[in-house]
Amino acid sequence: MNCYEKFAYIYDKLINEDISYKIWSQKILDLSSTFHIKFQDYLDLACGTGNMTEKIAPHFQNSWAVDLSSDMLSEADKKLRDKKLKINLICENMCNLNLNRRFDLITCCLDSTNYLLKEEDLQNYFKGISNHLNSNGIFIFDINSYYKLISILGNNTYTYDKEGITYIWENYLENEIVDMSLTFFIKYKDRDIYRRFDEYHRERAYKCSTIEHILKSCGLKILKKLDNYQDKNITDISERITYIVGKQDSLPIS
Repeated sequence: MNCYEKFAYIYDKLINEDISYKIWSQKILDLSSTFHIKFQDYLDLACGTGNMTEKIAPHFQNSWAVDLSSDMLSEADKKLRDKKLKINLICENMCNLNLNRRFDLITCCLDSTNYLLKEEDLQNYFKGISNHLNSNGIFIFDINSYYKLISILGNNTYTYDKEGITYIWENYLENEIVDMSLTFFIKYKDRDIYRRFDEYHRERAYKCSTIEHILKSCGLKILKKLDNYQDKNITDISERITYIVGKQDSLPIS
C-alpha cells in the first residue's frame, strides 16, 4: 500500500466517524424533491474519494464527479466501480469548470469551499456553477462557519489516538486563514511499527455576507440555509452552514 492509499484509508475512516454521509445525502435528495428538480444530471465537486457521489449518483440518470487530485479520483474510481456505478470522473480545478453541459443538481460538500483562499477564486467558482446549473436546478454546498474557523479551530491543537491511528493537528490563524498541519502515525498491521506522514491544509473563514454578496453577483440566489444539513435556523454559533442555491429568477425561495 503506497502513501496515498494509506491517506485515503485514514480519510474515510476518520471522516466517517464525524460525518454521516447517509444523513447528509438523504437531506440533499429530500431538498431536490422539495424544489422539484429533474433527477437527470448530477455533478459532485471536490468529490474526494467519492463518499457523497456514491450515495447520490444512483438517483440520477447521469453523474459526474470532479476533483483536483488525480489520486483522490483513482480511489473514488475503485470505490464506485465496486458499487457498479458508472460515473464520469474528471480531474479539474472547480474554479475553472468547463464541462460543456448543465446539471440539475450540483453539490460541493465537507467545507471544500473554504479551501478557496481568494475572493477572486470564490467568484470564479460561483460563476462556473451559474454557467453549469440548469435554470431550475439547485446547487448545495456547505462551509465551515466564520465562528468555527476563528473561535474553535483558530490557533488550537488537537490529538487523536485510536485503533492504530495517531495524529497531531496543529492550527495557526492569521488574516482569517487557518493553516492546518497534521502529522499522522499509522501502525503497520500486526507489527509494533508506525509510519509517519504529514498533511497540510488551509481554509479561509468567510462571513456569510461575503458569500452571499458574491453569489448574487454571479447570478445566483439563496433559496434556503440550514445548520449542518438539519432543519434548524442558523445562529451565531453554528459551526457548519449549508446553502441551497438556485439561479436568479428561477426557483421560488422556500
